[in-house]
Amino acid sequence: MSTFQAPKGTYDLLPPRSATFLAVREAISGPLRNSGYGYVETPGFENVELFSRGVGESTDIVSKEMYTLTTKGGDQLALRPEGTASVLRAALQGNLHKAGLLPVKLWYSGSYYRYERQQAGRYRHFSQVGAEAIGSEDPALDAELIILADQAYRTLGLRNFRVLLNSLGDKECRPVYREALQTFLRGLDLDAETVRRAEINPLRVLDDKREEVQKQLVGAPMLRDYLCDACKAYHEEVRALVTAAGVAFEDDEKLVRGLDYYTRTTFEFVHDGLGSQSAVGGGGRYDGLSEMIGGPSLPSVGWALGVDRTVLALEAEGVTLDIPAATSVFGVALGEEARRVLFGKVTELRRAGIAADFAFGGKGLKGAMKDANRSGARFAAVLGERDLAEGVVQLKDMQSGEQGPVALTDLVDVLRSRLA
Repeated sequence: MSTFQAPKGTYDLLPPRSATFLAVREAISGPLRNSGYGYVETPGFENVELFSRGVGESTDIVSKEMYTLTTKGGDQLALRPEGTASVLRAALQGNLHKAGLLPVKLWYSGSYYRYERQQAGRYRHFSQVGAEAIGSEDPALDAELIILADQAYRTLGLRNFRVLLNSLGDKECRPVYREALQTFLRGLDLDAETVRRAEINPLRVLDDKREEVQKQLVGAPMLRDYLCDACKAYHEEVRALVTAAGVAFEDDEKLVRGLDYYTRTTFEFVHDGLGSQSAVGGGGRYDGLSEMIGGPSLPSVGWALGVDRTVLALEAEGVTLDIPAATSVFGVALGEEARRVLFGKVTELRRAGIAADFAFGGKGLKGAMKDANRSGARFAAVLGERDLAEGVVQLKDMQSGEQGPVALTDLVDVLRSRLA
C-alpha cells in the first residue's frame, strides 16, 4: 500500500485504461485538425482576475470552486477552472488577431481544476479538449463547431447523446429580458445566496438544479420572447445550417450554462446514461469576452468536451474502442551475447518505426514469453545462443502460434513486410 494517495476528487490515469483516454482525445481533436484549427497550450495557472472578470463573479466556478494561491511575490493566481479565458488571453497576448486571418481557430487539450463535491462524473481535476474560433461573428462558425463535436462523438461510436440548443440574446435584447426576469424572481421565496445571484446574473437562476427552485420558475418569462430581430435571424441560421448537416438537436429554452460570458448561441451535449452529471460537453458564442479581459472587440465561439465524461459515456453504452497494441514486436533473448545482439536489433526496429519492446530483467524463456503475451505484441523475436551461431532469430506469430527462423540481417525488412 502506497504511503501517499492521489488527492481527494482526483484520479490517476494508468494503462490499460489510459489508452482509452488518449484515443478519445485523438478522436475529438481529429475533426478540428482537419478543419483549420491550430494547437494552443496555456499555463496551468493564470491571474485570478482573468477568470473573475471573464467567467463571472456570480458563477459557482469563481465564487466557490476556484483553487487560488498567492505567490511569494504577492501575485494572486488561480489554477485554471476552464479553458476559454486562457486561450483568448493567449491569442490576444500573441497578437494572433492582428495577423490578418480571422477567425483565429485554435484547439487545445489539458487538465482543469475545480473544488467540487466529488461524485461520479464530477472530479476536482478533469481533462477536456476544446476549440475556439476567435474574431468573427458568423452563424456558420457556430454551426461548424456543433457539427465537428457531433462528428467526433459519432466517430467514437457514441449514439445515445443529445444536442441541446438555445440563444441567450445579445447586449441589445438581453438587458430587457434580464430586467423582466429579475422582476419575476423578486416575487419568489428564494434563499439569500440565490437572491444575490439573481441580482448579479439572473439567468444563472434558471440553471439551478434544485427541485424547490425549479418548481417556482414555472411561468418565468422566456428569453425567446425577448430576442431582437437580429438575434432571432442569427439563431435561425445556426439551426438551419446544423439541420442541413444532418445533426439532430433539441431546442432548450432554459439552457444558459454556468459561465457569464455567453451570448447568442449556447449548446450542450448530454448523455442520458450518466445520471445527474449528464453533460459531456458544451459551449457557445462569447462576443464580449475579449473586451471583458481588456482586449478589442473580437466576437468568438467555442466549446469544450470532457474527456472523462466521454469515457464514462462510452462505458455506459458498452462501446469498446479498437485500440491497437502499443507493441508490435517483443524481443526475447537467451544468453548474454544473444541479449546484446537482440537489444541492438530492437533498437534498430524502433528506428525503423516499428513498435518494439524487450524482455528486461534476465528472465528465463517461460517468464519472458509471458511478458511477450501480456504486451499484446503481434510477433515475438526469440534469440538463443544456437540461433546466434546460425545467424537467425526465431520469429513467432503470437496470434497463430506459427514460428520459424528469419535471418538476423533480414529481420527489420521481414517484420516491416508482415506488419504492413
